[in-house]
Amino acid sequence: MAEENLNARIRQTLVSSLMLKVAPGSIGDETPLFSPEGLALDSIDALELAVAIEKTFGVATPSAEVARKAFVSVNTIAAHINAHKPSA
Repeated sequence: MAEENLNARIRQTLVSSLMLKVAPGSIGDETPLFSPEGLALDSIDALELAVAIEKTFGVATPSAEVARKAFVSVNTIAAHINAHKPSA
């Protein structure tokens, strides 16, 4: 999957699954997801995001430690998906 397309799908997943009141295109690839300077997501959002990533992309997030590293930005989520996506 092309990186640009994957990142766009991740942004759309963030907005739809977390009911964010922002346009997907307004989320940058390096926008911090959990920092007040970024989207200011919380721990409940992290759980919902993990479920949405698994449902949408077939990639599980097995622990909070993995989630902390994978859910930093759109780019880190894309890297996590690319590293763990099921073989086609």
